[in-house]
Parts: sequence; C-alpha cells; structure tokens
Amino acid sequence: MSTTVTQQQTFFDRALTNLSTVWRDLAEGAARSIGVKVGDAGADDAGALQKLMQACLDARGGEVSARARAAELGRIYLRLDADGRRRFLEVLAHRFAIDGKSVAEAIELYETAADEAGRLIAERRLRQALVPPRQRLLTQFNALPEGVKFLSDLRADLLTWRDEDPQLRGLDDDLRELLASWFDTGFLDLRRITWESSAALLEKLIAYEAVHEIRSWEDMRNRLDSDRRCYALFHPRMPNEPLAFVEVALVKGMAGNVQALLDEEAPRADPSEADTAIFYSISNTQRGLQGISFGDHLIKAVVQQMNHELPQIQAFATLSPIPGFRKWLAAQEEDGLRMALSEEEEERLREFSTAESLPEVLAELLSSPDWWRQEPVAKALEAPLVRLCLRYFLDKDAKGQPHDPVARFHLRNGARLERINWLGDLSSRGLKQSAGLMVNYRYLPDEIEKNHEAFVGKGTIVLGTDPRSQARRLKEAAGAGKPLRRLRIA
Repeated sequence: MSTTVTQQQTFFDRALTNLSTVWRDLAEGAARSIGVKVGDAGADDAGALQKLMQACLDARGGEVSARARAAELGRIYLRLDADGRRRFLEVLAHRFAIDGKSVAEAIELYETAADEAGRLIAERRLRQALVPPRQRLLTQFNALPEGVKFLSDLRADLLTWRDEDPQLRGLDDDLRELLASWFDTGFLDLRRITWESSAALLEKLIAYEAVHEIRSWEDMRNRLDSDRRCYALFHPRMPNEPLAFVEVALVKGMAGNVQALLDEEAPRADPSEADTAIFYSISNTQRGLQGISFGDHLIKAVVQQMNHELPQIQAFATLSPIPGFRKWLAAQEEDGLRMALSEEEEERLREFSTAESLPEVLAELLSSPDWWRQEPVAKALEAPLVRLCLRYFLDKDAKGQPHDPVARFHLRNGARLERINWLGDLSSRGLKQSAGLMVNYRYLPDEIEKNHEAFVGKGTIVLGTDPRSQARRLKEAAGAGKPLRRLRIA
C-alpha cells in the first residue's frame, strides 16, 4: 500500500472516530437532560432500526429529544460495516417512502373539490403526501455537529447500491435534492489555502487530491509557494471541509508539461512577472455531492479573484489530462486511423513494428514502457497522435457530446480548446490514459458566456488557433461526405 493511500485511510478513520465520539457524547448528554434512554440496540435488527427512525420522526420530548435520537441513529450507522449500512439504508428507503394511499386520497380530494378553496386545500395535502417521511428524517441531521458532512458521506455509501433497488434510487433522489438546496453556490465561500493554513486542512488536501498525487509535505509546500495559488470552496455548515479546490501555477506563457510544473527542484518564479495562470489540478472532494457541480463556479470565482489580486495576468488556462484517449484510440479501426495519417507517416510507423494492421502497429508501439525515450519512435508518433487526439476531442458519443469527460466539463464552462501538448504528462497514469498527451483549455473572461452558449446550444466546440488549423486540414483530407466533414468547429 502506498504512503499516500495509508495517509488517506488514517485520516478518514480518525475523522470517523472523532465524529462518532462527538455524537455519542451529544446523544448521552441530551438523553440525561430529558430522561431519554439511548443505547446500542438496533445495529443488527431491521425492526429495531425502524422503531428508532420512527421515534426520530415522532419527535416526542421536543427538539432536544429529537437531536438525541438522531445523534444515536447516526452513531449506529457510523459503526456498521458495509452490509449493515446497506440494511440501514434499505430500512430507511422502503419503510419510510411515500405512502401511496395518502397520495391517492389527496388526488381524489383535488379532483372532487367543489371550489377554489377546496382545490387549494387538496393541493396542500398532495404536496405534503409527496414528501416521504425519510426526507423529513434526513433533515434532522442538519442540526447536528458535522451533520451535513454525515449526510454527504451517507450518500457516498448509497451511490454504491442505488442502481440495484428502485427505492434506494428514490432515497438517493431525495438526498441529492436536499444537498443541492443546501449547497447552492450562493452559500459557498472561496478561500485561498496557504502553507500557513492549518495542518488539518493541508492534510485533507493531500488526501483529496484526485489528479496529481501529492507525494510528500515538501511537495505540498512546493504547490503553495509564492508562484503558486490554491483556492477552495467551503460551506458554512462544513467550514473545515473543502468541497472542491484548484491548484494554480503562475508562469510565463502557456505551460505544456505537468512534470515541469511540479518539479520541486525548479527555481521559484517571480509572480509579478507571470502573465499566465495555469489551473493544473481541480478536485471535487465529496463523493456524496456527486451530481452537484462546484467546478464551474470555482473556476469563475478564482478568475475573478486573481484578476483583482494579479492584474498583470493576461491568460487563464488549464493543463488538463485526457483520460479517455488511449481507450478511444484502441477502439478505432484501420480506415478511421488512416483518415488522420499520411501515407508517409504510416510507412514510418511500420518501420518500428512487426504488426500487420495499423491499430496493431499503434498498440505495439505504445505498449513499450519507454517508447517516448526512443527519439525516432517518439518523432514518428508525435504528429499522428496529436492529430488523432484532436479527432478524439471532435468526435461525439451517442448523446452528441465529446467522449472526454474533462473536455465536456471545461467546454460546458465556456473554455476553448487551446492546444494539445505532446508528452505533457510522462507519469505512468498519463502514458496509460493518454499516451502522455495533455491539453490546455483557455478561459477568456469576455468569451466564456458566448462559448458556453455555443457548446450547450449547438454542440459547437470552440478551438484556439492551432487546433482550428489542424481541424480544417483534417476535414479537407477526409473529403466530402466523411464523418469529420459534419463536425461543428468554431
């Protein structure tokens, strides 16, 4: 197990233990004050769990009693293994769902209402009937310390099983709607993270980094140096828990290699001389908030903040991975590959391979662990792979969207595809996912909304100068009537 994985597990285990202790003390303290008995019953018994859940909904004894029971219910959940948590969620989903009989009665009351006053009463009853008891139960955790974080983590568990049971899907829909209303971007705060931030917060960044692993505390320090910036979004109910964060490098010109950006031995640059801000890592931290987007708000807020703090910055761009390129490339057939290669390029590639078909030639060359170190091979692959990568971006899936998830995110946010970088990521992951290629998406503040509307409304992918020229040549080479001829390119 790697050091980072071990650190992550230790971090999450400690957080779980701390929360369980806080809720135990809360439950026991509240129970003593009102004479409510709480204990360990219910962890392995669906019937006992249902009774405790119902007691939370009944709220006998007032608000303090409800908090005690909710804290005990949450503490039970935290102590359960995977099978126990699924059983807990199934009880909540099935036994506290919408009551179909109440909905039918409300509909009948509405249909038979004699006047407007009667219809309004029926509408109110129908709205109440359509709110499942489980949703009211979930809202009780909002009042507990770390209760919102608990619900986010509970949903992360729920996502594992939601597609196996219609009622679990319904529970997930209820929980997602609650969390989406609580995590509206209007409630979020943008904060800069520095080396002077708390060790606990920096530890969370190390654990949550999803793009380029933070290998050590020295690596962390390097990413927070004077020529770097790190910003995170926080919610008032989770003030010490970043929801999403972005790491930024202040450089001259458009950076094209992530190893160079992350080199701890590289000399520190003067931020006052930088003209470009490179967003090289964007991480969402809470799996339970999946489907609630923070990244678009985060990027736009950071651009606005940096425009104020560093007015000399002229360009805002990402240095992004291309996670699906190799998988897409492996699925291409001979004719499709030949559309993007000249005869001379194909002949050159075949000099380094004994394979028969062009797909097999590419697969053989890229399967060598150090192909990029072999200058003749790398030189022969460069132009074809960059061109094929552009085809990958411009190709569409069954829903009419780009195949690449990172591309969908940035293009929907209003960026343009600025440049494809050869050998931009030589990590094992970068070579495996994208043959070492990376891409710059550029955010031009005056064009973000226009680019967003073009992509969302028409499916138009806005390209920078270099990829635009390459795309034109691809279209001309493909000839009239070929698939590339019908691509929307701006």
